[in-house]
Amino acid sequence: MSAVVGVPRRSLPVGSIGSHAAGWWGIICAVLTEGALFGYLLFSYFYFAIQPRQIAFPPQLPSLWLAAPNTMILLASSVAVWQGERGARRGSRSRQVMGIGLGFLLGATFLGVQMLEWHDQPFGLNSSAYGSLFLTITGFHMAHLVLGLLILLPLTVWSALGYFGPRHSAPISIGAIYWHFVDAVWLAVFFTLYITPYLGLRHGP
Repeated sequence: MSAVVGVPRRSLPVGSIGSHAAGWWGIICAVLTEGALFGYLLFSYFYFAIQPRQIAFPPQLPSLWLAAPNTMILLASSVAVWQGERGARRGSRSRQVMGIGLGFLLGATFLGVQMLEWHDQPFGLNSSAYGSLFLTITGFHMAHLVLGLLILLPLTVWSALGYFGPRHSAPISIGAIYWHFVDAVWLAVFFTLYITPYLGLRHGP
């Protein structure tokens, strides 16, 4: 078939929904699947938190000294990637490269701070149920963050080389969807692990 809704196929811009439906739907399905896995992990945390046991959460509340500004860094990376995606659609290579590149640098910064916070935790993976859940959930998110960085890095390089533009922006959009998913998941993780203990969710007596 040489036409789609009366328009010749070769006239469709590369990166349109007609030519990249499989990739777009593929990342959406991946996001939904991974979102469900995070949902199970967070449910496990909440289930543990409401159990009346003698061994409860650590006596100290989770520190927000690193986690709060680190959350702002990750949110800023999402804004940067969004700007890079807009640059690709509007044909601004400098805006595209700077946005995606800055998103990568901010994401890498978040990863470094997260690893520093891990190092300072007083518990380990096998020390308690709380430690196991905390490190598993944040570690699972960290793995997705690393994958997102491995997506943003080549997108930055290929953008600088001029591989993407208004007629070929689908790879940028697909990478941006995944990165925004990583950021959205962190907001749920941050609220669950860092905020709810301040709201009183720390085991019943």
